[in-house]
Amino acid sequence: MGVKQDDGSIMPTSEQEKISDELDIRVKKFLRGEKTNLEGLQDKKLKGQLAVREELFGKSAQAAAKAEKWLLPSEGGYLEAEGIEKTWRIKQESIAREVDILSARSQYDIVLPDLGPYTLDFTSSGRYMAAGGRKGHLAILDMKNMSLVKEIQVRETVRDVVFLHNELFFAAAQKKYPYIYNRDGTELHCLKEHGAVLRLQFLKNHFLLASINKSGQLRYQDVTMGGMVANYRTGLGRTDVMQVNPYNGVVALGHSLGTVSMWKPTSSTALLKRLCHKGPITAMAFHPNGHLMATAGKEKKIMLWDLRNLKDEPLQTLPGNADTLDFSQKGLLARSTSSFVQILRDSSGTQNYNNYMTHKIIKGYQVEKVLFRPYEDVLGIGHSMGWSSILIPGSGEPNFDSWVANPFETSKQRREREVHSLLDKLPPETIMLNPTKIGTVKPQRRKEKKTKEEKEADMEAAVEAVKGIEPKKKTKGRNKPSKRTKKKQEIVANAKRPFLEQQKKEEEQVARKKQKVIEQVELPTSLQRFSRKKSAT
Repeated sequence: MGVKQDDGSIMPTSEQEKISDELDIRVKKFLRGEKTNLEGLQDKKLKGQLAVREELFGKSAQAAAKAEKWLLPSEGGYLEAEGIEKTWRIKQESIAREVDILSARSQYDIVLPDLGPYTLDFTSSGRYMAAGGRKGHLAILDMKNMSLVKEIQVRETVRDVVFLHNELFFAAAQKKYPYIYNRDGTELHCLKEHGAVLRLQFLKNHFLLASINKSGQLRYQDVTMGGMVANYRTGLGRTDVMQVNPYNGVVALGHSLGTVSMWKPTSSTALLKRLCHKGPITAMAFHPNGHLMATAGKEKKIMLWDLRNLKDEPLQTLPGNADTLDFSQKGLLARSTSSFVQILRDSSGTQNYNNYMTHKIIKGYQVEKVLFRPYEDVLGIGHSMGWSSILIPGSGEPNFDSWVANPFETSKQRREREVHSLLDKLPPETIMLNPTKIGTVKPQRRKEKKTKEEKEADMEAAVEAVKGIEPKKKTKGRNKPSKRTKKKQEIVANAKRPFLEQQKKEEEQVARKKQKVIEQVELPTSLQRFSRKKSAT
């Protein structure tokens, strides 16, 4: 038995069930959270609108799952060892001999010994890279054509560099203040309010530039309007470990006491504080799905945490030190210390990371930052003598969505995307730990009425509390026993008054309801002329 297809062939039932199960798994990936529970809604109009929206979400998820199953042109792959061979023993030279010419071009070393160490950043499409040298060298490179777009020398310390919403603008954290430059190297803005910034992060969905300075102050600035959205003192000291969760836009900071704090621009206090290490935190990274966080501490441990369920114990603890961490689009974890780079992979799908690849740069080079290039199997390494690029099979997403990030977009497409992203800009209030709450219906909380016994018990407790209060002693003639007794009675009466007033209000409400019910009872026609007529208004 089987299912007849359009071309007349018959597909076996077992194969059909296998495909449907695979599609169900893909549909869950594209669904926008759990379905809204509409049973408790009283508003029929709102209930109908939400039902239509949920149906559209389901259809779009099914269409995306089918497109991913049948229409995507490329598939990802990883290094596979044969026999007793180990993947982490495979060198970059062996990989370069086997890959095509275009991929082999992505393996190179740029040596600039007088201007490092270098920090790197890629655009969301992975086509452009910004490199910032500690000695003041800033450069923009086109990774598709392997050409230099622009380089400038600012002649002062550069601590960090980050792209804004596209490759036309980037921000650099310099010695005293952060600066914003355009693609031609022209200085556009000097953000003096931020002070001496150590780290920069850009929230692309909210168009917010976040910074942390030497004094431990966290600032958010809107790059569209130019206004300062928030300015908070963390109170946990100086830190240079800062990352943004791509899932919800929450900024995470790693502090010297081993604490990780998470912040949003609409709250002056941390959303979450978590003791992750016994010593200072040296590096941090978030998985692309936003549910997994990796932290590294001075005690030579790397810990993986599930942000959906922050238990006392991490999901996994790996031995080793890490000065920088980064997750790839497919979930590979890169860590580096000194001149050694290691790539970890969750091969079983159970968030259990094992050694996948290793790479050693020239001895004496100190790695400053590792960063995966989006939509490419490439890892960028910024170090004290320049920067390098190595091939990591399976790290990048093989298929790109041109509506999200297009490595081959033209100038016209870039302008259109910029306008659409500005129209779709999210307000700072949408940043929260659980963004699935947005768009859901807030349940109405009904106040539970207290029983008569509970009310009497509350009143007795209030009376007992004031009985022990001794009235003040007054002058002669005003401190007689009769007056003192009268004063005590007044104190007890004042304690009872709120409860008695509330009881009186409730009794009046019940009486009004009874009166309305009596008035609504329709009398026989013969007796209606005796009923009390309402006065005309």
